[in-house]
Amino acid sequence: MSAVNESLVRETPVRETAPGYRPGRTLPLRVEALRQWRRRRTLVMGGVLAALPFIMIIAFAVGGGPDDGRGGGDGRITLIDTATASGANFAATCLFVSAGFLLVVPVALFCGDTVASEAGWSSLRYLLASPVPRARLLWSKLVVALGFSLAAIVLLPVVALAAGTAAYGWGPLKLPTGGALAAADTVPRLALAVAFVFVSQLVTAGLAFWLSTRTDAPLGAVGGAVGLTIVGNVLDAVTALGSWREFLPAHWQFAWADALQPQLEWGGMIKGAAVSVSYAVVLFALAFRGFSRKDITS
Repeated sequence: MSAVNESLVRETPVRETAPGYRPGRTLPLRVEALRQWRRRRTLVMGGVLAALPFIMIIAFAVGGGPDDGRGGGDGRITLIDTATASGANFAATCLFVSAGFLLVVPVALFCGDTVASEAGWSSLRYLLASPVPRARLLWSKLVVALGFSLAAIVLLPVVALAAGTAAYGWGPLKLPTGGALAAADTVPRLALAVAFVFVSQLVTAGLAFWLSTRTDAPLGAVGGAVGLTIVGNVLDAVTALGSWREFLPAHWQFAWADALQPQLEWGGMIKGAAVSVSYAVVLFALAFRGFSRKDITS
């Protein structure tokens, strides 16, 4: 009889989780998105990006507009010189002046603040004790952070296109190199440019997210990502590096301008996207690997 009981004990599966528990249903994306949406920094960042086009319109009105198409002192015409030619030109100009640094800030903020802020509030260990699996927690936060980053990058040109059209009218996109894109082609080309800007910012997102899993200080993660992005821009300006600069994500950050040419050029955008995605995949993998082994004490 004893042998039979021991056999039943061995064959009976042990329930390790509570009935009805589903790891994939913990910390739903809508819950995390709502939490991040209610954060003050989200609303402030959205307000800053939405206000920039109107500030530029006021600046052009006060300053008499760009150089009336005459270009700078060397006679060259830049994208800024055509900013008031149409709403599409104004949107492209806003993207040009913000892609190098301003759009880096919201990406670093949303991706760098997401995990580190929980640690700083000493709420991270309670989330994991809910219990939310570590991989699920990181996945939810990463998806929401990338979603808010994309929204921030899209918000600026959309507001600029609407405000520029109201201020300067709707028409073809005048190219600094000569010629123009038909009005019907401007929105798809601008959408392609915005998509590349988002892909190029994945490096900053990956760096900020990785740092966010390594520190309890949100400003450290955000500042570190922004600082290293600036270092990349500085290194790209060192022409002595030659072809080595092509391995820097910063080298391709303005390749989206190829989408605004009469003949669409894909070469630079494909190379830039490949470099950015490669770095981002490695950084995201490091974040998940390090966090899965980290001793959570905060």
